[in-house]
Amino acid sequence: MRLAGAAKRLMIFIGESDHYRHHSLTSEIIDRARRAGLAGCSVFHGAAGFGATGHLHTARLLSLSEDLPVAIVIIDAAERIEEFLPQLDELITGGLVTVDDVQVVRYVANADQPSRQQT
Repeated sequence: MRLAGAAKRLMIFIGESDHYRHHSLTSEIIDRARRAGLAGCSVFHGAAGFGATGHLHTARLLSLSEDLPVAIVIIDAAERIEEFLPQLDELITGGLVTVDDVQVVRYVANADQPSRQQT
């Protein structure tokens, strides 16, 4: 797969303790993105944050949180991101989903890894 030039970045902000059908929502989103053949998906765990409720979630030693922020980032061609969005309607009951324009400068598979098969 080749990805270069104009693309879209899908960012999903949820909590670490969010679940879908009794398992991790983060894992479900990653699995669905992979099955959809998206170019890639990365998950970033935050040390602190707050959302619409204003409740602060932090990893500070004296106030450990079980619901730290998670950001899931997916970059692919605009049409592939648009095709994936309806799945998030089913999965996300609380959180933030954004889509913005990005310019892909370089996208190269790791030479040590087998290349991803196009679906």
